[in-house]
Amino acid sequence: MIDEALVSYLESFLTEHRRENNHRVLKDRTYHFTVAVEDLYQLHNAAAVMRSCDVFGIQDVHIIEEKNLRTIDREIAMGAQKWVDVHRYNTAKDTVDQLRSKGYQIVATTPHGGNCVPLSEFDISKPSALFFGAEGEGLSDYVLEQSDVQLHIPMYGFTESLNISVSAAIILQQLVDKLKASDIDWQLSSDQELQKRYDWVCKVLKSHKKIIERYNEEHKSKKA
Repeated sequence: MIDEALVSYLESFLTEHRRENNHRVLKDRTYHFTVAVEDLYQLHNAAAVMRSCDVFGIQDVHIIEEKNLRTIDREIAMGAQKWVDVHRYNTAKDTVDQLRSKGYQIVATTPHGGNCVPLSEFDISKPSALFFGAEGEGLSDYVLEQSDVQLHIPMYGFTESLNISVSAAIILQQLVDKLKASDIDWQLSSDQELQKRYDWVCKVLKSHKKIIERYNEEHKSKKA
């Protein structure tokens, strides 16, 4: 359990602007939706998806690296890797199992398939893990077979698919807008919010370990 007094003490070392900005952003963060990307070949696509997650308030990003082990392109992520939580997996099965255990339905995004739900008709009521596949190939057969729902963006031109980062941005923007307009309890709990306040202040303050040591020493002496 995070000590709220400690978090407030750490935040006192931030500028007022940074402290207020952290609190403001946290009010729009959610775990109701989460995003998983599977074996992307191009670094900039993974980084761009991560950036979209930050922009639209998605806190967790899950990266499957069964075939391609990569490092996030920090320049394109533009600091998003600091504010979203990245979880890495060696297999799609591990990812699906983990997300299911947390109560998420598995949603495969794909431009193909006769049983796909159009984006405008997607039911936002259930916590959902949105899976995006590799460039060109799309999602693996395993993820498609394991999916509870298949989701697609209706398209009306000659082109049959969008770049993964574009697809992610379109889907997240529409689903998050619908979520915020609903009566679903989508925001972080007070405990989750406190945890993220702690995580974020530690990422900003390079000297946070020394500050925490000083805080603990001061409170130890007060109790003595």
